[in-house]
Amino acid sequence: MIDEEALRKKVISYLEQIYDPEIPVNIYKLGLIYKIEFSVYGETTRCDIEMTLTSAACPVAESLIDQVYNIAYLIEEIDEMKVDIVFDPPWSPDKISYEAKLELGML
Repeated sequence: MIDEEALRKKVISYLEQIYDPEIPVNIYKLGLIYKIEFSVYGETTRCDIEMTLTSAACPVAESLIDQVYNIAYLIEEIDEMKVDIVFDPPWSPDKISYEAKLELGML
């Protein structure tokens, strides 16, 4: 049995280290992460992340996605990582966290 809350916090801490190079805010606070779920089958723990991009034509999309996938190598409890890119609902600046809006001078 995994401690999902503790594992979620670990995943979020790594997501907060991934920055969109065009906006000086991490992808978690930008609101690009829509869902973090875990499933366990046998001895294997899988993390499923649903995320979006600031635009479908994001020039660094591949790099951001690769960095999210790499979290599985950094967290011992995760054996597999699945990342789904979605555009529904579309990302908009209102998805940015309050804290990030302060950092960006939007408030």
